[in-house]
Amino acid sequence: MILVGIGGAFGGLVRFQLGKIISQKSNTTFPIGTFIINITGAILLGIITSINTENSVYLLLGDGFLGAYTTFSTFMYEGFNLFQKNEKMNAFIYILGSLFFGIIGYAAGFKFGKLLNII
Repeated sequence: MILVGIGGAFGGLVRFQLGKIISQKSNTTFPIGTFIINITGAILLGIITSINTENSVYLLLGDGFLGAYTTFSTFMYEGFNLFQKNEKMNAFIYILGSLFFGIIGYAAGFKFGKLLNII
């Protein structure tokens, strides 16, 4: 639990700071910060799960850091918010794009991690 807590603390802080930086640099109602964070988190989780690591490394990085770095609740909130603001096209692009690119990102990360295992 200590490893998950340490990883979670750092993951949450990185998500907060990175989301803030992306939001300040983008001038759109599209939730690009959460989108980028969740996709990069999927890629990193693919890499971590494909590399033969010991359980403590996965607890720290996978469950801890990436569990706090990515955020399903914010994803749902922002997607629903787009529907409430009558930005249906952005809502569909955000929700379906997040799912599609999340799966693709995880698969690509997993394949990349397998390549790292060979080297």
